Amino acid sequence: MDESAHPPPVEHLAELVDAGAYDDAIACLERFETAPTEERKAALGTLRRFEADESAVGPLLPTLSPFFTDEERSVRLKTAKLFVAVSERDPDAVVSILPVLTDRLADPDEFYYVRARAAEALGNVALEHADEVASPAVVAELQIGLSFDEPEVKEKLAKALADIALSDPDRLDHRVPNLAEHLGDDDELVRYYLCTALAAVGCAAPEALAEEADALAARLGDENDYVRGRAAEAVGLLARADGGDSLSPETTSRLREGCDNETAFVRGRARFALDAMDGRERPSEGSIEVGALDGLRATTDEAVEEITSPDGDGVCPSCGLSLPDFGPPMCPRCGSPY
Repeated sequence: MDESAHPPPVEHLAELVDAGAYDDAIACLERFETAPTEERKAALGTLRRFEADESAVGPLLPTLSPFFTDEERSVRLKTAKLFVAVSERDPDAVVSILPVLTDRLADPDEFYYVRARAAEALGNVALEHADEVASPAVVAELQIGLSFDEPEVKEKLAKALADIALSDPDRLDHRVPNLAEHLGDDDELVRYYLCTALAAVGCAAPEALAEEADALAARLGDENDYVRGRAAEAVGLLARADGGDSLSPETTSRLREGCDNETAFVRGRARFALDAMDGRERPSEGSIEVGALDGLRATTDEAVEEITSPDGDGVCPSCGLSLPDFGPPMCPRCGSPY
């Protein structure tokens, strides 16, 4: 019997990766491609052990591409989650598999959780490599999906668009009307990410926001503080460019109400917008400059954490979704166990 036709134990794969023997690890992975489903999943699970090590799994990503088109949905999803984990810590390593990620994103027949993870990984890479990710085709795919995708996918699409804007806002300045069209989405994370994307565009080209001043102003009354604050920041950037000529008296009134808000995030950005209308210097929050790209990047993760933090029992600890009373112990939105 030819033993080379059979995959080695997953422990052997772990030993090779741990030792940095990547040529042998790649050969080992290639043998798992034709293994039974549970063994393919076990191999991917073994690689997840190394995701905290920024350099451990990166060299193996091109070899994992066939797993991302595997006939078994569960294998594709495990691969997608691994790609996301690597993209969070080592986005440079993921550049080599961008075509695979964009293909999954663009496949309308793909399981929506897989598409969501592909979008998330693309966004993580875009923060450092917008020029590699943000082709017109990819941006269009992200933007179009906001109209019809599942809520779980739309969140990741909106995040990827925000990531692109935070890296290179010029990539989206001609997409402002398309993004503003979805500022009233039912999902508060979608609204937050899109307000952030528009604020980022406003940092580089505030005049691009002028035609959507009303849509941004409407978010000043949003039920979520972070959406309100980011909308105020975008409005302030526009006001700094045109002196507030594009803003209505109602917008000014909402901004003044924002200054009385109990959260510093809203107060500081409402004051930024009012000061912009009056021609005063922009304020800062300690070392964070309001209305600046670096400030947007520095505050986004914390804002998302606050938006998704659970308010109590019965919600997912990862994404904040209200959990069903029955079914498997896995969040139906993000797939996290509970």
